[in-house]
Amino acid sequence: MIRATSARAIGRLCAPGARVPAAATTTSSRPLSTAPPSRSLSTVQVTQVSGSMPPFPLPPLHGHSTALPPFPDTSDDISAETSFHPAPARRAPNDFLDRERRAEDEIGRRMGATEASVRHDWTKTEIAEIFDLPLHELLYKASTVHRMYWDPSEVQQCTLLSIKTGGCTEDCSYCSQSTRHKTFVKPTPTMKVQEVLEAARRAKEAGSTRFCMGAAWRELGEKKNAFRHILEMVKGANGMGMEVCCTLGMLTPVQAQQLKEAGLTAYNHNLDTSPEHYPKVITTRSYEDRLQTIANVRDAGISVCCGGILGLGEDESDRVGLLHVLATLPEHPESVPVNALVAVKGTRLENSGDFDDVTALEMVRMIATARIIMPRTMVRLSAGRLSFSEAEQFMMFQAGANSIFNGDKLLTTDNPDYDEDMNLFAKLGLRGKPAHAGPLEPPAVRDGFVEVTTVRAKLQQAA
Repeated sequence: MIRATSARAIGRLCAPGARVPAAATTTSSRPLSTAPPSRSLSTVQVTQVSGSMPPFPLPPLHGHSTALPPFPDTSDDISAETSFHPAPARRAPNDFLDRERRAEDEIGRRMGATEASVRHDWTKTEIAEIFDLPLHELLYKASTVHRMYWDPSEVQQCTLLSIKTGGCTEDCSYCSQSTRHKTFVKPTPTMKVQEVLEAARRAKEAGSTRFCMGAAWRELGEKKNAFRHILEMVKGANGMGMEVCCTLGMLTPVQAQQLKEAGLTAYNHNLDTSPEHYPKVITTRSYEDRLQTIANVRDAGISVCCGGILGLGEDESDRVGLLHVLATLPEHPESVPVNALVAVKGTRLENSGDFDDVTALEMVRMIATARIIMPRTMVRLSAGRLSFSEAEQFMMFQAGANSIFNGDKLLTTDNPDYDEDMNLFAKLGLRGKPAHAGPLEPPAVRDGFVEVTTVRAKLQQAA
């Protein structure tokens, strides 16, 4: 059975200047998730992106799409929710890896003249061509891709709490918590379980739906007593109905599995920058160490949160290099935090002066490129947001950001408080994503403006 688009949808697709695909009268709005393109698909050819996007390989989206339902109709993981849309909004499963598996036969999507797909074989050259687009064109492409995969009005709200501050033995040049730097940060012991759970409760009352806990140490290692307490914290915050994230340094596979069993939703382990620039930033932990921890987390079934920091003295090629590593992982991260450096007096980086003041347009360019090459990944506005105006933050949301950290502190740096963010959301027409709820069905998909092509449809067409 094939669901025809409405006359209204066809009319919009046929508006002056719009490119109408060959199968404009059929559509499917099943959420996208492809396996790495290295698998054999004899019916798939390589084309170029339409419009003014620079050429890079994407599967063609011609022919009929399958008539799979917009989202799997299972009552245990799909909820109907009334919104400002005329029809009830539907949600995909909350588990990122589950969403990936359920849509693994999808090849790509098209809306108007813009095509997108989930790929794991990006080259640096392809990413650089996107990154270097004129900003107005890059922002348009990213905003369109964002609407093809997400409801742009919904933004995830996360709260980050430092449960163990200072005293870290690592030599990260930017970090105020390193013992090698003389900063305002004074080492403190790990917070008590009840203190942390009280902070989680306050965060939930303020509207946050994901509670993140950070500890300033190199690795979890043999900190058995501290780890036992952290597992209690995870269970307690999860029991409040919140999603729970941790950033605890390097993890073993066994520790990752224990966190999963305690109810951990996601684990943050940033790569910071490109492999080439990384040795200039930190020498006490290798890039491979970080990638191994990410693999341990992913193998345990925990969602990966992994991004980087702008302003570490890197070149634009290093920003492209970081995006390349993230976009070629076996599974794209569930979320990619984009941080603007907050230079702290007393750190090696601040003392040397070898850092950059990150502009809003640089943030927009990084966010937009991440959105295009990792279309189903949440892109999170993280550290440094306090330095950007409301109008600048609006541009970042338009570029594809759909998650923020709120609360007045991010570990040791300042951040907008809850009331400021709620006022901003009201001005921009944004709303918070509920905890333990998957992403909303994109309005553009629901209304029939997005054409989804799957492996099954290509095989049927070939037959």
